[in-house]
Amino acid sequence: MMIYPTMELKDGRCVTLDKGRLDTAMIWHVDPVATASSFAADGAEWMHLTDFDAIEGDNRNAELVEEIIRTAGIPVQLGGGMRSREHVEHWIDKGAGRVVVGTLAAQDPEMVRMLTRLYPDQIVLAVDVWEGQVMTDGWRQAGSFTPEAFIEAFADCPFAGIIITDIESDMSDVEAQLGLIAGLAEKARTPVIASGVVRTADDVARLKYIGSVSGALVGRALFRKTLTLAEALEAGTPNREPVAEFR
Repeated sequence: MMIYPTMELKDGRCVTLDKGRLDTAMIWHVDPVATASSFAADGAEWMHLTDFDAIEGDNRNAELVEEIIRTAGIPVQLGGGMRSREHVEHWIDKGAGRVVVGTLAAQDPEMVRMLTRLYPDQIVLAVDVWEGQVMTDGWRQAGSFTPEAFIEAFADCPFAGIIITDIESDMSDVEAQLGLIAGLAEKARTPVIASGVVRTADDVARLKYIGSVSGALVGRALFRKTLTLAEALEAGTPNREPVAEFR
């Protein structure tokens, strides 16, 4: 299972959210560039980065995001405000390993289908769920899709992955969130990346055994220090099968 240490930016600072509420963001007084580099130093193969200001159409973090992409030492999966083909291609040209789309997929599905064919394995679909509906516009607008229908609508697209977030549970009801993720992963033809469910190494170990779940975003637990990146990576490593001694 791929572990994606996760960083979220607002006003140039690392933050974490509670159930997607930007007005109550927890600010972490760490250096974003140094923190991203530490992910690579600790053994991560990818990292995930979300720019919350970009969701508002504000590019104040653009230079910081570029610096993280250049210096992290591992590929960056970037989300936040990808509302047009030009914006997606801009960040691919800037070196983002993958770009995450959610609102664009709901508003212009044909454009997203085209992008997945132009950039296979570089486009990731975000499926953010609240009360059984897919949310868009930074988790503020309820769409007309159920998550099952949303995923099925893009079944033929070569996404690099599908990130599933249960906003309603959002760490407070991990059992419910695991159930949602497991159910959607069964229906998806693209590997699923779980978001928001990891608090401890045990949560990573449980996700590892859900079919079609290929990875997990791990952010808040790292900043709150309920889990280290080394522990998460170890828990996500496949168990070695016992081998009978040859005689």
